[in-house]
Amino acid sequence: MIETHGRASITIYIWNIVINTMNKNKNMKHLVSMRNVGKQDILKLIELAEKIETGELKPDLQGKLGALLFFEPSTRTFFSFDTAIKRMNGQSLTMSGSGSTSVKKGETLADTLMTISQYADFIVMRHKIEGAAKFASEILDIPVINAGDGTNQHPTQAMLDLYSIYKTQGTLENLHIAMIGDLRLGRTVHSLAQALSDFNPTFYFASPRHLQMPKYIKDELRNKGVKFEEVEDIKPIIPQLDIMYVTRIQKERFAVPEDYEKVKDAYIITPQVLEEVKENFKLMHPLPRVNEITTDVDDKPYAYYFPQARNGVYMRQAIIHTLLNA
Repeated sequence: MIETHGRASITIYIWNIVINTMNKNKNMKHLVSMRNVGKQDILKLIELAEKIETGELKPDLQGKLGALLFFEPSTRTFFSFDTAIKRMNGQSLTMSGSGSTSVKKGETLADTLMTISQYADFIVMRHKIEGAAKFASEILDIPVINAGDGTNQHPTQAMLDLYSIYKTQGTLENLHIAMIGDLRLGRTVHSLAQALSDFNPTFYFASPRHLQMPKYIKDELRNKGVKFEEVEDIKPIIPQLDIMYVTRIQKERFAVPEDYEKVKDAYIITPQVLEEVKENFKLMHPLPRVNEITTDVDDKPYAYYFPQARNGVYMRQAIIHTLLNA
């Protein structure tokens, strides 16, 4: 259930903006990058996710089959998509890693994708190579959903994050949002910053110096007139925040283990750190966490990372339903 508003308010909010917004992706066939998703697309998907969550809309995938191709490890994203498909009466083919597939025999990614597309109605793909999902969308005739490509994009995570923010704040407009942790290699924050850029946010970026938000993301924000500030000390900004979005320092992205050890504890969020938060403040995390949020935060009213994960099922149902009915 949406916590802060009723059905009438969400519909009015969405359609007031839709009327004044051009759709970047009028015939949305794939979801590869948040760069290709306009404000209207975002708001329509939020409305669909809410209708699915409340039971007003019950999409039916009877007779449809989705291929979940995860060349990289995944827990939440994999199970979230699999759950979304099965709750809509669909079926799934699954691949985790490439060790037991013909990729190990030397088959090209293109041949793997073309072959699997003969069996499935849509493909959900996670891959370690940036641009892999874009490549798939260019060679396949069925919908492709990017479940994470290297350190580049994770658009379905961004969409469930947007749904979570809307549910807790009642709006996406004019929010003060801190992004904390690994901002250079963390694809979730790249997608989310791009997705929120049309909603007049104020961003605060806090990270170890060599894990700062990439220059191209900051350049895109500057070009759109989005306000952001890079900070080292998060304590002064906490009373202003509506959302704090924490990411882990990703050990698997470091070539040198010693470099990871130097920065792994750069930011640790405790109840003491968050003593001065606003009433509407919410703490989010794409998960998995390591030690960047202590477990004694879990029972605080502002801890939202587990409901955030649950929201992923509703949003991914909305995405699949939209792409199959494009």
